[in-house]
Amino acid sequence: MFSRAAAHLDDIAHLVLVLCLVHACSPRSADNPLLDPNSPAVNQTAPETYRVLFSTGKGDFTIEVHRAWSPKGADRFFNLARNGFYDGARFFRVIRDPRPFVAQFGISADPAISAKWSGAKIEDDPVKEHNTRGRISFATDGPNTRTTQVFINYGDNSRLDSRGFSPFGEVTSGMDVVDRLYADYGEGAPDGKGPDQDRIEKEGTPYLQKGWPMLDYVNTARVVQ
Repeated sequence: MFSRAAAHLDDIAHLVLVLCLVHACSPRSADNPLLDPNSPAVNQTAPETYRVLFSTGKGDFTIEVHRAWSPKGADRFFNLARNGFYDGARFFRVIRDPRPFVAQFGISADPAISAKWSGAKIEDDPVKEHNTRGRISFATDGPNTRTTQVFINYGDNSRLDSRGFSPFGEVTSGMDVVDRLYADYGEGAPDGKGPDQDRIEKEGTPYLQKGWPMLDYVNTARVVQ
């Protein structure tokens, strides 16, 4: 049997674990590979096909990635997901009105990690597939600027193809979960009621919890085979 003191410590440990899942604690140890975008641990070549299981408060959804569609994008997504980058990340830009558009996420819950990855850009991949419903692509800020942010298409956004947005995968189960993500904040600042991306990167989860508490977020994202 455990002593009362040991049981109390177990209770505390359990509480810390629960709080980390709810508030998206991020590992800050010096050996966390996410703190070094040049680490070999976050620069592995992805399998030709793999799946990532996302757990959210609205349910689970699965993204199947095809490296042949967008090799550099598939590799980056693989390395981020397998190292827990997306854990705690908010779906900060969810637009379904006046017509279906995207659910965007991919800013780390930890500003220290965001700071490391803001300049970790990868080159563009040729666009081989279309940005249609359920497909996922990296967000960009111009040519060769992909880092960590991604978006899931809610509708036929094939007009984005010519702008260099290269789909690397698609939602194969749980699209109904993606459809239920909180969308009432709409477009981000300064054009809408949603949060400012620069402030998300610099201030992290507390900034979002204060002004946009209804945003859904990723509990965990894990590579599954």
